[in-house]
Amino acid sequence: MDHNKNRTADNGIQPEIHDHEYMHAHGIPHDHEHGHGHGHGHTHSHEHTKAVLNRLSRAIGHLQSVRNMVEEGRDCAEVLVQIAAVRSAIDNTGKLILQDHLKHCIVEAAAEGDQKTIDDLCQAIDKYMK
Repeated sequence: MDHNKNRTADNGIQPEIHDHEYMHAHGIPHDHEHGHGHGHGHTHSHEHTKAVLNRLSRAIGHLQSVRNMVEEGRDCAEVLVQIAAVRSAIDNTGKLILQDHLKHCIVEAAAEGDQKTIDDLCQAIDKYMK
């Protein structure tokens, strides 16, 4: 067990907890051959992984800017516009992850008759669309 996962970094942000569900929820590439009971053994490394990571880095930077704006007491309208920009960046990143997942994992799952992976995607879409 990683005893450092709940510690806070010097910047005040907790390190990410890289458990299996977290990685799925956040589109983090990983291998399913770890005895988690999944019927598929592919990795989640896709052609757009670098683009997704770049987009996430930019969104994190923009969100930090929003936090700074709030701390500085900036105009609420300006803050709301920046929050909308962050939300759009996150939504577009999610769309790219979904497209990659459909083109790779779901195509493979359908070819292998892996209904669980398809069901998992349906559940993920339900959560994403809320």
